[in-house]
Amino acid sequence: MQIGLQIPDFTRPEGPATLGPALGQLARTADDHGFDFVGVMDHFFQIAGVGPAENDMLEAYTTLGFLAANTSHAKLLTIVTGVHYRSAGLLAKTITTLDVLSGGRAWLGIGAGWNEEESLGLGLGYPPVAARFEMLEETLQICLQMWRGDETPYEGWHYQLHRPLNVPQALQNPHPPIMIGGGGERKTLRMVAKYADACNLFATPDVARKLDVLKRHCEDVGRNYDDIIKTAYYPFDTTAGSDKILDDLRRLAGIGFQAAIGGVRDVWTLKPIELIGHEVIPEAAGF
Repeated sequence: MQIGLQIPDFTRPEGPATLGPALGQLARTADDHGFDFVGVMDHFFQIAGVGPAENDMLEAYTTLGFLAANTSHAKLLTIVTGVHYRSAGLLAKTITTLDVLSGGRAWLGIGAGWNEEESLGLGLGYPPVAARFEMLEETLQICLQMWRGDETPYEGWHYQLHRPLNVPQALQNPHPPIMIGGGGERKTLRMVAKYADACNLFATPDVARKLDVLKRHCEDVGRNYDDIIKTAYYPFDTTAGSDKILDDLRRLAGIGFQAAIGGVRDVWTLKPIELIGHEVIPEAAGF
């Protein structure tokens, strides 16, 4: 089971002036102790469930570039980008840039998006859900085309690219892995089967059924289900103890998940805990 750290909360008592050094140290700590992924949310306002909208929130891809400079091994991604936040060609170029500068460690984490408040707050627009799914499929097609080096004009309903040039190309071959987030059974999981290298599902009690739905979609489109990496969004609650975390990870692995990625509770102030046979959450306080 691979383990990933998502960092959803950038509000610290010391304020934003200390955030850069603290975030760099946190990323290096995770990287040094074997985390397979380091990721961030793609939001511009803080989301409910983590904190009020006015809490500190960093732009995702600027942050991932910073994290790339502070890590050497972990794969870097958003969990996940709202498709309507950036034009498709720009997003492909952004992920390519991250891949080149990180030495081939970028993933594209993407979904249909949902946050109306921040979308309208920053003037990004908020298309209806059906349109966002259309945009998602076109964006996936454009990214794959640009990563193939195909400069043929792209004429879609939502995007028109006269020359989808992408130079330099990504380092990963054939392209940075695509992870689609979300468990929608009719559209999202079908797009996973058609286009993605990985899915990301919430670790809910019905998650095994979601994998069964994905398997049926793979059969429908002629895709090998085993070729898709199954990742779960799993919040690591260290207050529950390492045994609970291990039991949960074993359960997820038992139903077919290869990775668990999520936030770590109180990540900025953690003391060491023992997990999976070695220390993986060292002290992160005092930066």
